[in-house]
Amino acid sequence: MKFSELNLESSLYAAIQKLGYDDCTPIQEQAIPPVLDGKDVAGLAQTGTGKTAAFVIPVMERILRARPAAGDISEEQKALIEKRAFKDWKPQNFILILVPTRELAEQVWENVQKLSTESGLRGFAIYGGTGYDKQKEALKNSVEFIVATPGRLIDLYKEHLVDLKQVRAIVFDEADRMFDMGFKDDMKFILQRVPRERQLLVFSATLNFDVLNTIYQFGSEPIEINISRDQAKAENVKDQIFHVGSDEKPQHLLSLLKVHNPKQAIIFTNFKMSVERLAKFLVDNNIPAMAISSLLTQAQRNRVIEQFKAENNMNILVATDVAARGLDIKGVDLVINYELPMDSESYVHRIGRTGRAGTTGQAFSLVGDKDIESLARIEDYLKHKIEVGYLENDQLIKEFKALSYRDEGHYSKSLDRARAPRERGGGDRERRPGGGGGDRGPRRDGEQRRNDNRGPRRDGDRDQQRSAQGGPRGPRPEHRRSENGPSASGPRRPDQRRHEGKRPEPRKHDNRTGGKGPQAPRHAGNKKHAPVMASKSLGSKITGFIKRLFS
Repeated sequence: MKFSELNLESSLYAAIQKLGYDDCTPIQEQAIPPVLDGKDVAGLAQTGTGKTAAFVIPVMERILRARPAAGDISEEQKALIEKRAFKDWKPQNFILILVPTRELAEQVWENVQKLSTESGLRGFAIYGGTGYDKQKEALKNSVEFIVATPGRLIDLYKEHLVDLKQVRAIVFDEADRMFDMGFKDDMKFILQRVPRERQLLVFSATLNFDVLNTIYQFGSEPIEINISRDQAKAENVKDQIFHVGSDEKPQHLLSLLKVHNPKQAIIFTNFKMSVERLAKFLVDNNIPAMAISSLLTQAQRNRVIEQFKAENNMNILVATDVAARGLDIKGVDLVINYELPMDSESYVHRIGRTGRAGTTGQAFSLVGDKDIESLARIEDYLKHKIEVGYLENDQLIKEFKALSYRDEGHYSKSLDRARAPRERGGGDRERRPGGGGGDRGPRRDGEQRRNDNRGPRRDGDRDQQRSAQGGPRGPRPEHRRSENGPSASGPRRPDQRRHEGKRPEPRKHDNRTGGKGPQAPRHAGNKKHAPVMASKSLGSKITGFIKRLFS
């Protein structure tokens, strides 16, 4: 289907022509007509197939058709307006597009800007990591599109700067990723506050049960469009795995880049503390590379992306999954997974960074011992074995600077930040295997763990320390351990109380050795023994009395 066949509003169609779009992609061909009719849609298609335009174009058409018509219009145009236009569209109404990451928010906003050049529709991107002032200023003026990450949107809503009752259509882009990143409660919070009559659109490369269940929970019964029901990844991406040892990965990484000499490449790692370390390793071996992860500020991340998109020699980007769903760069022709991701969907999204818009791409994964379980899950998800590749001996680089695990300057500071306790929440959480603390890296020289080589404390050490500080400090709290054994529950017995008005003398030697200094208690050993023995003696007397009575 061609865009000319959709009978779009003239200013919108002019912008589409200016962008060079002529034929609809499969997801656009199937999703645009029902969206134009005002129906809810859940669209599933691989990355790079035009999902953004599949919801932006028809929603723009509905807004433009709601504008008052100028001059006389034909009966056909009246019927089209009646069918497509948002009913009673008001200046304060807007379309809300929710995305999981800041990069994707910028990406979608750019698409909105490009498609609205002729129509004058306005939009703004709202996300964390930047100041509130510009975002607040933009919201004071009416905009037709708000592209937002859930956290920042809710913050502005609670400050009464966003009126969710004005939402006429809500779009979840990469909805499954929002669930993966912990935004499920935020999505429900927003859905509870937008009108029930709104149009609901959900688009992603993968749709899991939780996403669809949440949609149905809020009264929507979307038309499900699945372009790739029998295939999980794009056809034009050739992926291979290389079975290597963990210590062989740096050599294979350099060798693959040398053999294929990509125009633009993205190298994915699971750990944000490894991003800059790998980038520095490549730079040290005369391969220009940049790094992007959540350790960077939003301004730094934007700068790295712009530099990567530009035509220069910095054509290799080392990234975590932060970039896996936010970058739409048509020139990427190679993706390398330095480690396999823990979940299968992330693998699909990673390799989907290449082979976009009809081009072909390659994706290589370095599979070590720790990646075997992930490989099994991915192949089960793809429903086929991934082709195994190999490098000839003469293709392997023999001499290179080794990958350093202790870097100086900016890189070591990043590692320090990565080792710090992780903050709760946040929109850019990188996944770590097992949900644990991740890869801490080696300890610095001279660094010791707490309590190393100290050994168990002896009872005499405490006494010596207390004597050195001026003798006993009076009665201990009752929850402390008794010097004669395990802590006693309840108050002291009279025979253990110190004499009032008399300062106790320092002990001459440890009571546990059998000595009886001035402070020696009446019962040596465990204080609980005396009452227990007394009760047994009384019991035996009673038993004997009963035996004698009935004998």
